[in-house]
Amino acid sequence: MQPPRTILYTGKGGVGKTSVAAATARRCAAAGLRTVVLSTDPAHSLSDSLEATLGPEPVAAGDRLWGQEVRAQREMEEHWAAVQDWLTRLLATRGIEQIRAEELTVPPGMDELFSLLQIKRHQEEGRFDVVIVDCAPTGETLRLLGFPDIARWWLEKVFPWERRLVGAARPLARTLEVPLPSSEVFDEVQRLVRNLIAMNRILRDRERCSIRLVMNPDRMVIKEAQRTFTYLNLYGYLTDAVVVNRVFPDDVEGGYFGPWRERQREHLAAVREGFAPLPVLEARYFEEEVVGPEMLDRLGDELFALAAPEDVLHSELAHELSLDDGVTVLSLSIPFAEKAEIGLKKVADELIVTVGGERRTIMLPSALARQSPSGASFDRGTLKVRFDDDRAPRPEPERV
Repeated sequence: MQPPRTILYTGKGGVGKTSVAAATARRCAAAGLRTVVLSTDPAHSLSDSLEATLGPEPVAAGDRLWGQEVRAQREMEEHWAAVQDWLTRLLATRGIEQIRAEELTVPPGMDELFSLLQIKRHQEEGRFDVVIVDCAPTGETLRLLGFPDIARWWLEKVFPWERRLVGAARPLARTLEVPLPSSEVFDEVQRLVRNLIAMNRILRDRERCSIRLVMNPDRMVIKEAQRTFTYLNLYGYLTDAVVVNRVFPDDVEGGYFGPWRERQREHLAAVREGFAPLPVLEARYFEEEVVGPEMLDRLGDELFALAAPEDVLHSELAHELSLDDGVTVLSLSIPFAEKAEIGLKKVADELIVTVGGERRTIMLPSALARQSPSGASFDRGTLKVRFDDDRAPRPEPERV
């Protein structure tokens, strides 16, 4: 059984991410594919977008189309109840009242992490051909899935010892009236770690899974999307397209919206530069709200006029970060370029790569933003930039 094609949409709040996800789902269903679109955003608006009453389980929302609004609280009760109960009792022994204790037992981002486990469920059940995910307005949760090696080490090395230590400490804990984790707590955490490893495997399958970033042509939104894009590359997740939504059409000239249109043109050029070589899918700012089947289909027609939405629109990571003898190396594919025409410059948290008259801006992760490039090489179409661990300022290489 072939696993479903999985597409995750993420981006800043208010950019029309839910509309784009719903439009993609409707177009996939229209192509004859059994499609489910699910929302993991706590502020669900997928029901409004599809004009259908959805719940925590897939509900029919059209021909070969299902919708689902995942309830984070329900998922936590299934996956985290024993841990939450133990942590609540532990905090209560420290004088923290129950309501506050319950709030403190769920780490930030954990609720959406549990919601994302629905992807694994649909993968295993094989009920759908396509799974579209309307993620919460941030890519941060996806980073929680980026540590499979640490998760495996924790599972194989730490848990067996923790069980023994807790067993030995139980008589002392009873004397001190301190609640120790039960076997159910350990089982629950182990199950979560295994699920994380499995989810990581699903999301890194570049033939079946990809992420698409949704943005408006506004400077701050684009900057945040670039930062998310870098982190997704860092953890090996494939971004196969970016979506620029609510672009003023060409006939908006002069008048009040004229300057806005000109500014958007500049920002669109920055998107094409910063996300190259990814496809940039554009959709206009419609004259009415994108709600309901008719408007969603109009949006889908614009976004996918030249490509099938279920296709993997780009198959390679734009850039990769790796460790080489303790030195961080950023690898960037620049096919057909000549070594003499490549230039590098680092400004704050941006690495600017120039090739002839063209330039590409890469937003660096916070750890690299504090470091300086110590050298670069170019071989067989791949530029490799090394970053020194020494935080002291160094001269930056201007040429490769």
